[in-house]
Amino acid sequence: MKRTSTLLTALLTTTVVGLALSGCSSTDSGGGGGQSGSGKIGVILPDTKSSVRWESKDRPALEAAFKEAGVEYTIQNAEGSADQMATIADGMIADGVTVLAIVNLDSDSGASIQQKAATQGVKTIDYDRLTLGGSADVYVSFDNTKVGELQGQGLVDCLAGKPANVVFLNGSPTDNNATLFSAGAHSVIDATPTITIVGEQAVPDWDNDKAVTIVEQLNTAADGKIDGVYAANDGLAGSVISILEKNKRAGQVPVTGQDATVEGLQNILAGTQCMTVYKSATEEAGALADAAIALAAGQQPETNSTSRDDQGNRDVPSVLLTPKSITKDNVDVVFTDGGQSKDEVCAGQFAAMCAAAGV
Repeated sequence: MKRTSTLLTALLTTTVVGLALSGCSSTDSGGGGGQSGSGKIGVILPDTKSSVRWESKDRPALEAAFKEAGVEYTIQNAEGSADQMATIADGMIADGVTVLAIVNLDSDSGASIQQKAATQGVKTIDYDRLTLGGSADVYVSFDNTKVGELQGQGLVDCLAGKPANVVFLNGSPTDNNATLFSAGAHSVIDATPTITIVGEQAVPDWDNDKAVTIVEQLNTAADGKIDGVYAANDGLAGSVISILEKNKRAGQVPVTGQDATVEGLQNILAGTQCMTVYKSATEEAGALADAAIALAAGQQPETNSTSRDDQGNRDVPSVLLTPKSITKDNVDVVFTDGGQSKDEVCAGQFAAMCAAAGV
C-alpha cells in the first residue's frame, strides 16, 4: 500500500519514550527517521489469547508500517482486560498521542475510551473491530461479512452436496466482527437446502479452552450426529478438532476457520480442517498507518466504504479490505504473500503433507 509523500513530510519524527504502565500489558514504542509535524500514534491491541495474530502478525506489521512512514508511535497490548485497556489509553493520551487506534474488547469500554480521547482532541480509529456506539473517525478492517460468506461457502463446498447436520461455533458475543462473520456464513448456509443447523453457540472472549467444553455440549445435544462445523477462527477450529480426534472423527467432519494461522494451515494440510480465511496483517497494518498519518496531519483519510453502527445511529467511514479463502489447493498463497513462513508451517511431519499438496 502506497504511502502519501505529502503526509509523510507533514509529520515530525521525535524520540518516543515508552509508557511506564503497571500491569501485564505488552509494550513497544519507536520513531522513524523521516520528517514530521505534530503527530504521535498510539495503538492498543486486545489480547494474546483470542488469536496469535495480534502479537505474531499485527504488531510487527504495524511497527514496520510506522517505521517506514517515519512516524512516532507506541503499541501496547491490553492482555484481555478492558480496565487495562482504559489505563493504557489514559496513559497514551497523557503522553501526547494525537491519534489513538484500538481493537476493542467490547463496544461499551471501547466507546468510553473514544469519548475520553475526543474530549482531549485526540482522533480515534477502530482497528479490525467496529466499536458500536463509539465515535471513531474511521474504521480499518477487512470486509467481515465477506469473511463469513467465504467461511459458509467453504463449508458448503467441503460437504459437497451431501445431507448434513451442522453446528455453529461463533466468536465472542461482545465482538461485532463475530456477529458479522456469523451473519455472512448464515447467508450462505441457510440458503443450502441439504444442510440442517442442529446447534449454535458463541464462545465468550474467543476462549479456546471454553470452546472445547461448548463443542462437547453441542456434540452431546446432537447425539454425536454432526457432519460439519462452522468455527469462527482457527483457534476455535483447533478446539473442535480436538473433540473430533477424541471421538475418532477428525478428518471426517469438515471444519472452517479464519486467520490462516500456522496451526490452521497445518490442520488444512493434515485434512482435519477444510478451509481458513486469510487476511493480510501487512495490508491491514498499512491501511491503519495511512489512516493514522492522514488524521495526524489534520486530513481526512481515504476510505472505500462505510460501516453501519445501528447503536450509534451513524455510518462510519471505513477502509474495508478483501479477504481470501484458503484450502489445501491454494495454501501457497499465504506463503507467497508473506502471511506465514513455509519453513514453519511445513516443518517436521508436515513436510511430506506440504509436498503432497504441491507446496
